[in-house]
Amino acid sequence: MQNFNNSIHSDIESINKIPAVAHILEIVCRTTGMGFSAVARVTSDTWTACAVRDEINFGLAVGGELKLETTICNEIRQHRQAVIIDHVAEDPDFAHHHTPLMYGFQSYISVPIILKNGTFFGTLCAIDPKPAKLKNATVRGMFTMFADLIAFHLDALEELAKTEKELKKEQEIAVLRDQFIAILGHDLRNPLNAISSSAQLLSRLNLDERTGRITKIISDSSFRMNGLIENMLDFASGRLGGGITLSRTADEDLEKLLLQVVEELQAIWPLRNISVSFSFDHPVHADGKRVAQLFSNLLANALNYSPSDSTVEITAFSNEKEFNLCVINQGKQIPDAAMERLFQPFSRGEVEPNQKGLGLGLYIASEIANAHNGTLKVSSTSVNTSFTLHIPFTDDNFK
Repeated sequence: MQNFNNSIHSDIESINKIPAVAHILEIVCRTTGMGFSAVARVTSDTWTACAVRDEINFGLAVGGELKLETTICNEIRQHRQAVIIDHVAEDPDFAHHHTPLMYGFQSYISVPIILKNGTFFGTLCAIDPKPAKLKNATVRGMFTMFADLIAFHLDALEELAKTEKELKKEQEIAVLRDQFIAILGHDLRNPLNAISSSAQLLSRLNLDERTGRITKIISDSSFRMNGLIENMLDFASGRLGGGITLSRTADEDLEKLLLQVVEELQAIWPLRNISVSFSFDHPVHADGKRVAQLFSNLLANALNYSPSDSTVEITAFSNEKEFNLCVINQGKQIPDAAMERLFQPFSRGEVEPNQKGLGLGLYIASEIANAHNGTLKVSSTSVNTSFTLHIPFTDDNFK
């Protein structure tokens, strides 16, 4: 019973959230000359006034109820047709009907309010103790239009309530997502660092060939896992609205940072040839850690997707106008279809069985370039593939 009462109370609130209802009831009375008009919620058990305009002291207020069986609206709920009476005493169908006799009215009009999903909500009705001219197309059309307008607003309010509920749910999910990201970034990094450090210590011992290979596998896997965690954290941050955050330094020593990345990856691919050519003639205002992260993604990508006996070429330079970084590797040409979505998250080109990942590396690299007001472009031919980072030195890059 409590839930039912709550439902009726909610329906009354919904009707009173529609500003037009009060004006509709006023227009109904003014146009027809009738003294009482109302929007009623009619269920299989109750008749409840949701909105009322009473100029004849009928005595029914908002929230007031009539016994359902005593109302004509109960019949309308069943056949869903409008009922219009000009003069009860002269109407062959209603002259002896119990409802007019009980409530003392001579003119009556009531049209159903049907929601979009076909649910019968109630009625828009009006009564008066005097006869009225109601059986004409103008009055019927007006009442029908107003009933449809009320139904439209009720449907809109329901859709809004659903949207707000879904939004609240999404906000709750976002909180859980943030918590998950925190766990991923903290609880996984600590054991991963322990594994990586242990693998480095083992590699310094005099190991036999088989144990050395296993140690290298552990070290390589730790590196890839750390990269996946970094990329997932940045991806989640960007998707949650945070974007890639920068901490710029006016004179970042990019040459040192880029060489550190080369040394780290060279240790993982000790048999690969990496050619480096740097020429820094002007200070670079950038976030060195982020540029190193971008470079690490590009270089690891180049080493993964190029023949083992080929050389990966790296060039970087800065002058008064720009900073450029280019990574070139040999290998298969990237198909045109893959090129179109290369910098989209979870999008990857053709991969070999040992080339595993989430497809976030190039997306994160592109986002880092964008955060620096720069660009990351790719070109691919049957000879080689090159990724080029370009950061122009503009006023925006010095803020």
